[in-house]
Formats: sequence, structure tokens, C-alpha cells
Amino acid sequence: MNEEKFIMLRNRLQKVFRHLGKQARRQQITCWRMYDHDLPEFPLCIELYGDKIYVAEYKRRHGMTEQEHDVWMEETLAVVAEVMQAEKDNIFLKLRQRKPGRLGQYQKLDAKQKEFVVEENGLKFLVNLGDYLDTGLFLDHRLTRQMVKEQSSGKKILNLFAYTGSFSVYAAAGGAEEVVTVDLSKTYLHWAQRNIEQNGFTDDNRYRFIHADVKQFLKTAEAGYFDIVVMDPPTFSNSKRMDDILDIQRDHAELINDCLRTLRTGGVLYFSTNFRRFQLDAPSIHAASIQDITKVTTPFDFEDKLFRWCYRIQK
Repeated sequence: MNEEKFIMLRNRLQKVFRHLGKQARRQQITCWRMYDHDLPEFPLCIELYGDKIYVAEYKRRHGMTEQEHDVWMEETLAVVAEVMQAEKDNIFLKLRQRKPGRLGQYQKLDAKQKEFVVEENGLKFLVNLGDYLDTGLFLDHRLTRQMVKEQSSGKKILNLFAYTGSFSVYAAAGGAEEVVTVDLSKTYLHWAQRNIEQNGFTDDNRYRFIHADVKQFLKTAEAGYFDIVVMDPPTFSNSKRMDDILDIQRDHAELINDCLRTLRTGGVLYFSTNFRRFQLDAPSIHAASIQDITKVTTPFDFEDKLFRWCYRIQK
């Protein structure tokens, strides 16, 4: 790749770092997305987590040899470090998996655990930029989390497909009477528990963590118990730990109706999906109202780049 392409990258990064950085500082946000495949020649996602930088390469057919790709990546990271005045040790790279037989879509830059605490809206979260496919904090739901926090006082909250429990932390910070966190992964459920504890919420009676298949959990959950349910499921899952395959386009109406059954009258479900071709089957959903809140929950650093849907569904 010629030098002109790297000059293009440098100019683009300088522009967005200056523009988005101002908004981040004004809103006192330290974790935000700076770049997301802005230039076709550089199919990367770049996010900031405090003074750390997370760089992930999108899977593609780049036509380079492994050695050529390594040189390209090295030059690319040099530009990132230069623009952001970052130490090399503070840049974490997720490389596309090249070797067969290893788990995961990406391989780690090294085998050391890279876990540290970041803050978002005054709350603490453990993130890991080196050891997992995702970082531990989905930045695109920053506004949705705040929305849930503002409505949680004295409420019973259910967080499904909870991942590392960021919605649970916000609900607890909002003064929720009870927060129930459900996920099929013991690793992420433990991570969610540590996030809760990081913020000083330690009452076992108020904060419960349930290891379960969400589809099965909802069938036996108490009806009319919760005030708010948050559900952000994967697009597709065929985990061996599940009794059934999850296909969000096929299954969303049943899942949503099962969530509504657990809500009291007037209770609210926040439902999100990152399936780009998603079509909500509104006629099959037994709700008092359905509101598309995708736009109002889109943060400044995801404008025109957000590929997920978000709905507020009231019983």
C-alpha cells in the first residue's frame, strides 16, 4: 500500500479525533468509538477506553501475503499511535484468525490478561481489550443504559442475555429495588457480578445472578413480577448449552411476549438487536405500545454508523 493511503488515514484520524474528542470531553466520556471503517482501504474499528486504544480488523479478503499484512498492520498502528500520541503498550490489537484449529474469530496479540477498570457516567466497569472477542462494554448502548438508570428507582429489573451486566450496574445505580441478571455464560455472569461489586452494590438479596438459557428461563419466570426488562439477544446462537437454537428474526415475537408476561401492567421492555435486516413483527406482539427508540439512543460517536435497532415496548 502506497504512502498516499497512509496519509489519507492520518488525515482522517486527525479530523475525527479532533471533532469527536471535543464532544467526548464536553460530555465527560472517556470510552468512545473513534473510527469504524471510514476508509475502505482501512477496515478497522478503533475505540478509546481511557488512555487505552482498542483496534480490531474486520474480516476480509485483503489479497496480501501474511508478511505483507503484518507490515501493513504495523504501519497502520504507527499512524494510530502518532495521531493519538499513544504509547505502543496502550494499543490493543485484535487480529484476524489465520491459523486453523484455534478457537475464536480473532487471535490475541499476546497471552497476558489485559483487564482494567474504566468509568462511564461515574460508574465503573471492568474491560478486557486482549483476551476476548468483545471488550466487555458495548459502547453503543451508553444512552440506553442511562435511560434505564433514570427509570429504575424502586423498581424490579430483569436483564436478559446480560453479557457483563452493564445494564444491571446502571439499574442498581438508579436505586432499583431488585436486579436479576441472566446469562448462559458463567464467565460473563461472573464478570457481571464483579462489575456490580466494583460499584459497591453487594446486597445478595437485591442483586441476583442466574445462569440459564434465557428462552427456558422466561417460560418459568413469575408473571407480572418485573417493572423493567432489558433484552439484547444475539442474532443467532446454537450453543450446546441451549435446549434450542436461537434465531432472533424467527423467535423475537415469542421472546418479547414471554418478556411481557413477566412484566406488571404498564411495565416496560427495552429490546435491542444488531441484526441489520431485522423486521419487527408488531402484529404478533401483545403490547400496549411499541416505540422505535433507535435514533434517540444513538450516541454521538455512532451517528450514521449504528447497525442495531432498539425498541421501548410497554405492557
